[in-house]
Amino acid sequence: MGKRVLITGLATFWGGLVAKALEQDPGIDVLVGLDTREPTVELERTEYVRTDENYSILSRIVRAAKVDTIVHTFLVVDSTMMRARTMHEINVIGTMNLFAAASQPGSAVRSVVVKSSSYVYGAAKEDPVWFTEETPRSHPPRRRVERSLEAVEGYVRDFALDNPHVNVTLLRFSNVLGPDIVTPLSRALELPLVPKLFGYDPRFQFVHEDDVIRSILFVLERELPGIYNVAGDGLLPWTEVAHIAGKRTIPLPPIGATWAAQPLRLFGVELPDELLDLLRFGRGVDNRRLKAAGFRYHYTSAGAVQAFVEAVRLRHAVGSTQPTYRYERDVEQFFRHSPAVVREGDP
Repeated sequence: MGKRVLITGLATFWGGLVAKALEQDPGIDVLVGLDTREPTVELERTEYVRTDENYSILSRIVRAAKVDTIVHTFLVVDSTMMRARTMHEINVIGTMNLFAAASQPGSAVRSVVVKSSSYVYGAAKEDPVWFTEETPRSHPPRRRVERSLEAVEGYVRDFALDNPHVNVTLLRFSNVLGPDIVTPLSRALELPLVPKLFGYDPRFQFVHEDDVIRSILFVLERELPGIYNVAGDGLLPWTEVAHIAGKRTIPLPPIGATWAAQPLRLFGVELPDELLDLLRFGRGVDNRRLKAAGFRYHYTSAGAVQAFVEAVRLRHAVGSTQPTYRYERDVEQFFRHSPAVVREGDP
């Protein structure tokens, strides 16, 4: 029998991409995706199941589908997306329910991959240049994203200790850039003048969106347990990042930066507190552990920035080339299950 995989956050950017990539793996027999919303990318093999924000239906799905692998992509790391309470329900309560489902009596789950973020390390002036996977935070978490990620990682550690027969992998991703992903950081880099904090020029590290997907597939294929930082080689001063993007910077006052950044909302850019911390102190994570396991990045930090800039320039020149997709349940059910559909390999 092949793997039977469940993906959380199917309608999110990462959930859709992971599902699309896993559909190409002939070693996977079953793909089930959960989300509160319908998928936003066209999928051929993945079965979509609607759920609530805290994934209360997870236990039934895991049991009924005999799921043996869970990929947890549905962690919110952008605090501008929703209210604090909703983020807590998705990140903390949802993860708690996920591990309750994975550890229920008779569970077939043998592998869990959790997509986290380097935001869990925080950003402070006392920080080291590089955070290894074991480096503690310099201060207790102050930002709601950091608090929720710390709670999630607590559940991950407890589950791994209580279930040694399960391969548990936690991936901490650095700042992601690429042709398609949209974040507060990417929006800031598309402004005519890139915001910075007066008197600060922190060093940033990036990972390309393709390397994010490749790293998830890598640890899944090898059933690689443990905690891993995922980030491209190198650190770049923020002014150099802006220079690569062909932009000048505009300084914001370091005191009262949250209020000073409010006018940027007119351009669709919101700088959350955790990003303002980065614009003060930056952050670097040590990526050697995953490379020692055999993973090879396609992009350095500078390469990820350059690829992002080239994609933005192309988009401005020719417009979006991505076809829009609308999920229609009746149509999907026809193509997936109707005996009238002739499938590849059918006589």
